[in-house]
Amino acid sequence: MRITADTHRCLGAGQCVLSAPDRFDQSDEGTVLVLDSRVDDAAQETRLRDVVALCPSQAIALEV
Repeated sequence: MRITADTHRCLGAGQCVLSAPDRFDQSDEGTVLVLDSRVDDAAQETRLRDVVALCPSQAIALEV
């Protein structure tokens, strides 16, 4: 499983960065940057599903 981000959809709200600064940052334009796309275990998956749910533009996703 991995994290993906659609920078064209991103509104730059920064909820992902606030919730998981080890995984996300924002570009100079304010859109999402994925720092580490790997999801290695169930605990990470659960945590990142919560982060995905917080995204107001639904610009981030978990994919198999």
